[in-house]
Amino acid sequence: MSRSRFNDGPGPSQRQLRVGELIRRRLSDVLSQGDIHDPELNAMSITVGEVTCSPDLRIATAYVLPLGGDNRDGALAALRRNRSEIRRAVTKGLQLKFAPDIRFQIDETYDRLDDTRRLFSDENVRRDLDRD
Repeated sequence: MSRSRFNDGPGPSQRQLRVGELIRRRLSDVLSQGDIHDPELNAMSITVGEVTCSPDLRIATAYVLPLGGDNRDGALAALRRNRSEIRRAVTKGLQLKFAPDIRFQIDETYDRLDDTRRLFSDENVRRDLDRD
């Protein structure tokens, strides 16, 4: 979480990182406890990988992935449909000056990890690495 997904400067401030982590924990709790009044959303198990905040802390982007990576579009649609209720539930437990607008995106980190593992298991790459 040291690198920001926003490419607008040297990196996120400590405050952005701290608030992002607070929102991530609270969002995970809200989704796992079923605090949202949507049976479709409550039936899903959603992992919140990271939350990044804009420099003014008014926009929080949550990178999420449904368990197993299945039904990504359905999970995103359910989260976006219940965005205002999720926002209320998340910020209710936090002491922030403004309730940030929460945006949801699919977390592609796990896909990139699988691609990297596949690359390192390639015979030519292993031969080059073993040579060093």
